[in-house]
Amino acid sequence: MKDLNPVSERFKGAEGLTKNIAAIVIGVSQGGMKALEFLLPALPNDFAQAIVIVQHRSADSGDFLSEHLNLTCNIRVKEAEEKEAIVAGTAYVAPADYHLLVETDGTLALNFDERINYTRPSIDVLFESAADCYGERLLGIVLTGNNSDGALGLKVIGDAGGITLVQEPTDAEVASMPEAAIATAQPNLVLDLAHLRQLLLSL
Repeated sequence: MKDLNPVSERFKGAEGLTKNIAAIVIGVSQGGMKALEFLLPALPNDFAQAIVIVQHRSADSGDFLSEHLNLTCNIRVKEAEEKEAIVAGTAYVAPADYHLLVETDGTLALNFDERINYTRPSIDVLFESAADCYGERLLGIVLTGNNSDGALGLKVIGDAGGITLVQEPTDAEVASMPEAAIATAQPNLVLDLAHLRQLLLSL
């Protein structure tokens, strides 16, 4: 069995770290379905924060991800729509092949601009725009994945005073994205999924 003591020690630093968080942004790629299936169904239907998610997936994948998660979660999970107002207790998933941004007025925006880090939607695009909107009231999380998308965006969140979390690379199905985020953003905490879920439930 893997020794979780180092992760448990780091989790002690979470106390008081996540006060006054208004929104959570999550970036995930390969292995993301399992990670999201572990984290989101645990959240109560009165969860006080909005969640905005970029999951790398094929352009023709449709809305299966949001429909599947909505069936298994207490909170509402849906595909993000243009000009939609962000509401607490709802998780918004970037549509396949569209960048998803958070506007400064707290609404969502979609665009079909060029790919970034070979991806559309881009985690960096979401994270950077959300940092502009929420500043220190934003919590950013980078999970499992096979490139470096999200690393620069997570740094922007940290520079804006937000809280930055990364999945423990040894706990991730694919470690590349967490490793890049750790190296670039120097996150507040690096936690396995079990401790990430515990932290979200403590908000």
